[in-house]
Amino acid sequence: MAAQTSHLGKVKNGKDVIALNIIAYTFCGLVALICLIPFLMILAGSFSSEEAIIQNGFSLFPQDFSMEAYKTVFEEPMVVVRAYATTIGLTICGTLLGLALQTMTAYVLVRQEFEWRNIFSFFFYFTTLFSGGLVPYYLLIRQTLGLADSYFALLLPLLFSVYNLLIMKSYIRSIPDSLIDAAKIDGCGEFRTLVQVVVPLIKPALATVGLFIALAYWNDWYNAMLYISESASTKYPLQYFLYRQINNIEGYKKMIANGAVSGSAISSVALPTQTLKMALTIVVTGPIVLAYPFVQKYFVQGITIGAVKG
Repeated sequence: MAAQTSHLGKVKNGKDVIALNIIAYTFCGLVALICLIPFLMILAGSFSSEEAIIQNGFSLFPQDFSMEAYKTVFEEPMVVVRAYATTIGLTICGTLLGLALQTMTAYVLVRQEFEWRNIFSFFFYFTTLFSGGLVPYYLLIRQTLGLADSYFALLLPLLFSVYNLLIMKSYIRSIPDSLIDAAKIDGCGEFRTLVQVVVPLIKPALATVGLFIALAYWNDWYNAMLYISESASTKYPLQYFLYRQINNIEGYKKMIANGAVSGSAISSVALPTQTLKMALTIVVTGPIVLAYPFVQKYFVQGITIGAVKG
């Protein structure tokens, strides 16, 4: 009788698990589909003609298939390649340097041997509450440091984030002190302990913070607008180059509408606006979308660190 009851319990539990999995996967699939639909509309819009978008709006499939938007984006291919190279270089260098800097800072602030850790932690936290504002920051970069029209003006402002520092601190704090003490007994110094003991154990945090830093550099256009002048246009990152391209086309259209430019002078030139925005979105987000799956498993684990800790 007991064996029969146990068997029925297993069958019941098995059916419950199957039903729960069906509900969970269905719900997650619907949410994923809802998130995917806007991207599909953007992709379809980038391959549609400007006239079709204006008349019919956006849809899930291309309307009046056209490559005009991509032709406009890659009208000067070497300029786009140079902007891509600038952004990729800044993203790689900024991510590696930012991870190194924030990992070392978090490690120091976690160690009990560092007597001033609370004072320095307060200084970092204080910057999240109050800021000097744009004007002092602008003067610091352009006049005090003299970094205008240089790659350092694009690299340094995003190199350190207190939010990322808090993630690294939370993860490093979860490492048992006994491992670090054992490394020191074996003769490891602080830096060797960090590299050979701590870093291999914080891969989820490194992937999470690295993705945040990479996204910040990849999407940055504001610092280029502030610190890179037109005379140094070869140093424009991809986002700012595409931002200027959209503004130029929209400004040109306004001049045509106001009669400042004769329509016959540009009758053979297509000026896509909506489709151009869609094409630029695909061009900009493509590499990040392709890179995300490789760090997804670490990203989920790293972003939830400390969620169940008391």
